[in-house]
Amino acid sequence: MGQSIIAFVVVLGILVFFHELGHFIVARLCGVGVETFSLGFGPKIYRFKKGFTEYCLSVIPLGGYVKMVGEQPGESISQEERGRSFDHKPLYQKALIVAAGPFFNFFLAIVIFYTIFQFSGLYLIAPVVGGVGEDTPAMKAGVEKGDEIEAINGIPIASWEEMVEIIGASRGEAVELTIQRRDRRFSLSLVPRAREAKNIFGEPVDRYMIGISASGDVFHEPLNPFQAMFHGVKKSWEIVELTVLSVVKMITGTVSSDNMGGPILIAQMAGKQAEAGMANFAFFIAMLSINLGIINLFPVPVLDGGHLLFFGIEAVRGRAASEKFREKANQFGMALLVALMVFVFYNDIIRIVNGG
Repeated sequence: MGQSIIAFVVVLGILVFFHELGHFIVARLCGVGVETFSLGFGPKIYRFKKGFTEYCLSVIPLGGYVKMVGEQPGESISQEERGRSFDHKPLYQKALIVAAGPFFNFFLAIVIFYTIFQFSGLYLIAPVVGGVGEDTPAMKAGVEKGDEIEAINGIPIASWEEMVEIIGASRGEAVELTIQRRDRRFSLSLVPRAREAKNIFGEPVDRYMIGISASGDVFHEPLNPFQAMFHGVKKSWEIVELTVLSVVKMITGTVSSDNMGGPILIAQMAGKQAEAGMANFAFFIAMLSINLGIINLFPVPVLDGGHLLFFGIEAVRGRAASEKFREKANQFGMALLVALMVFVFYNDIIRIVNGG
């Protein structure tokens, strides 16, 4: 339990620090004065001041904030402070400052994935047949155990994953396999067969297969810095797509909202990943960082996405929404977030009660 709490605080501290650092750096680049940079909320445990900014560590580790000069619309600003007031900056600069928080969360994930791939490379399953199913396209075409699949439709195959992807995209059209069998190299033509399976959301889908299983042989592929960066960006984008799709499916009811978790679940998972090793822990931080970035871009008042929505409305209308409207919208957004927090805490407690 103690390790889970420590891991949770470390994870949240890293995520919040990078998020607020994004706001802070871009605000400074745009000439906006930052009064406070705080990790955590509530009473301040530790603080020091450097230049114009006070840096703080606060007691509640469930977030953080950057307080800028003139951040609140209608805030009384002296003439000498107008030049570094957030509210008096051009609309595009205000949007950049707000968007920088989520952007830094995505950037953190890319850096973590890049580092993992740079040091670990890729571990891939070799495209070697370990077994052939009865009455399958592969068996009928003459594929045998031990065959190495070198190409499909003339496209070189480096791993089992590549082969599965190409066969799955065939949509049932004939494919030509180039096979190396001991000292023979030849081609076979076969038609993948659709088979009902379930995707990660438990939905039935058709998957095109030829009826073979992998031998389980694994090989290591080292990566140069450019390849590591490519895979870091690719992995980040895959998680973005999966996260957005999961949210959409929860909203439409395809996926149960019972899957949502809060701080307790995050703490439990953080503890398990920390026990599994540094690479697993870093991967977990990167995934959460992407989730935090996406959540903050939701067009909900009080979140960064809500601010960006207001800026978009202002750009179209040529004037900002009234203070009364923004105040009401922020109250609604806060109520929505509180309700969501209560719900995920409820889910966490139910999991504990059920032994999950």
